[in-house]
Amino acid sequence: MASRSGSSTQPRPDRGEVLDHFTARAGRYDQSSHWCTDPILMERIVSALGPLSEARVLDVACGTGLVSRALKGVARQVAGLDLTPAMYDQALDAVDEFVPGSAEDMPFPDDEFDVVVCRQGVQFMEAERAVGEMVRVARPGGRVCLVNLCAYGLEDRDTYFEILALRNPARRNFFLREDLAALLQRAGCREVELRDHVSREDVDRWSDHGAISEGARERIREIYRSAPLAFTRLHAVESEDGLRYFDDMLFCIAVGRK
Repeated sequence: MASRSGSSTQPRPDRGEVLDHFTARAGRYDQSSHWCTDPILMERIVSALGPLSEARVLDVACGTGLVSRALKGVARQVAGLDLTPAMYDQALDAVDEFVPGSAEDMPFPDDEFDVVVCRQGVQFMEAERAVGEMVRVARPGGRVCLVNLCAYGLEDRDTYFEILALRNPARRNFFLREDLAALLQRAGCREVELRDHVSREDVDRWSDHGAISEGARERIREIYRSAPLAFTRLHAVESEDGLRYFDDMLFCIAVGRK
């Protein structure tokens, strides 16, 4: 059920389900969406993090190391944290230090990092607890950054959340922009800044990630075919003969200071 702010939270994440989902996706993860390797999105994330030359950075849910690779050589040191061996085995050359583990129970002391960043990870986590941990391990004055797909607003929320749930069955949290800001603020961050990035996605490519059935992919297509006008307008939906759809997907880059 959606909260008054617009977010939707499902039951507590099942770690085994998350591991199975990303193990299935690991081989094609980097090619599964335009946004994964989009240099413009990466530049905007790095820019939002502020000065990095002297910073020790933690990449939470680092996955295959895409964010870590962009930060290595820019930041003084990059550490990675992730649960899924099939994903993080691909990231080991992208970080200066790697620790396997859960974002909800990080194996780091308080005040350890200048910057903590998590791109597309908190949607699979116990969000309040995980963001609390991100803030805990950030030093006073340090920055915590959440980057996540969000609905544009209440007009597209229900349709988009249905699509996202079909695409990622292990996903537990669905957000509007303000939900990311609220997570950071409740965890103790101040001066929260939100930036937007729109990624033009080929929905068929985006859904063909190896972890869902063809039936689920067809259900996604059906939702696009019958989507409300408000959703179609906000997402600038276009199709090729009603078979292949393109969607302007919204990312929010939320940065708070501890």
